Amino acid sequence: MLGVRPEDREHFKKWSGDIAVTLDPVVAPEALQRAQQSALELADYFRGVVEERRRNPRDDLISGLIAAEEQGDKLSEEELYATCMLLLIAGNETTTNLIGNGMLALLRNPDQLQKLRDDPSLIESAVEELLRYDSPVQATGRVATEDTEIGGKKIDKGDMLVTSLGAANRDPERFPDPDRLDITRQDNRHVAFGYGLHFCLGAPLARLEGQAAINTLLRRFPNLRLGTEAPEWRETITLRGLKSLPVAF
Repeated sequence: MLGVRPEDREHFKKWSGDIAVTLDPVVAPEALQRAQQSALELADYFRGVVEERRRNPRDDLISGLIAAEEQGDKLSEEELYATCMLLLIAGNETTTNLIGNGMLALLRNPDQLQKLRDDPSLIESAVEELLRYDSPVQATGRVATEDTEIGGKKIDKGDMLVTSLGAANRDPERFPDPDRLDITRQDNRHVAFGYGLHFCLGAPLARLEGQAAINTLLRRFPNLRLGTEAPEWRETITLRGLKSLPVAF
């Protein structure tokens, strides 16, 4: 959609992986240094792409952003690069984790895996349940716009809050039997994509990508099974995802 070269995707994966750790409340100095270096490299990459698109516009998102910028007060040069970086990182980190976490959950719950194999039309509700069950984004931040109180805790206007989306999606007052994976769960109004004004802009695309990837994996590999009992998780708090998911088929 952005119009960047597919052969550069290994670079994108490294850059976005390095930068994503900065979403955590505490970041190790060496990780922060890697993130800063990758951010500079990614910005330089997009600077080259933007210059090329100014000369030769195409039918892609970067060309559209440039056109918006040149209409006046839409996007400054720095906002243009920042938007490209945000779209690239947010668009692949979270969906990668949805697919990885989702496949792990299905492989660990063979009854639900078989149910989806038997009826691939359940994929829409399955992806919603996988988003709820093991949310790719575990936390988000908010700033209080007024003095308030929640659960007996006083919150002053201007206070920064970290809200746990992962905990909300396992709330027993909202979801019956919340720790059970149920791909046919009804009334599944999770908050994996956030809520309100800041609801995830890419949610429809992420849902489609998750549905396509998971159903395709199950169709192409009918004997798919876990290759390890203890997959390694990435050492991040805000974004929850696997370092890798070894499987056999």
